[in-house]
Amino acid sequence: MHKFLLHTCCAPCSIVIIEELKDKFDLTVFFYNPNIFPLAEYAKRKNEVVKVCEEWNVPMIDMDYDAQKWCEAIAGHEKEPEGMTRCELCFKFRLSKTAEYASKNNFHYFGTSLSSGRNKKAEVINPIGKAFGKYYKVNFYDVDWKKEGRQERGRKLVAERGIYRQNYCGCEFSLSKNI
Repeated sequence: MHKFLLHTCCAPCSIVIIEELKDKFDLTVFFYNPNIFPLAEYAKRKNEVVKVCEEWNVPMIDMDYDAQKWCEAIAGHEKEPEGMTRCELCFKFRLSKTAEYASKNNFHYFGTSLSSGRNKKAEVINPIGKAFGKYYKVNFYDVDWKKEGRQERGRKLVAERGIYRQNYCGCEFSLSKNI
């Protein structure tokens, strides 16, 4: 069975993907989200991903929370509206780390739950994943996770399990728009 590293941003976005991939691949979940603010929110989201992984016996790698590096990566774009260059830089920051880890640890594929978010565009995220896949010589699993009934299935799984569902993307700049 091929090894697959799935970058997950949160349980609501990743639960249906984990469900779909866990029997097709030797799946490992990769939690790398130094963009999430504040730290208490980061802990909530991580704990929900841990619960999903434990329920389905899927290994999870918890990467360091290095918000300072993330802030440096998006510097100069803090005041932009959601969906602009700051978000693209954030995707690049997290997918680069995911692809690098996948390559160094002999994964055949890597992917991300980022494209399952209702405001996230697969046509922006997937080319970034492909580029890092090419650079690190690991296959990027190019899917728009919003399609084929996955969003509805994900909402059902989240509701059934009482999983915490956040009301903002994650960074302090997306939070300020929802206060």
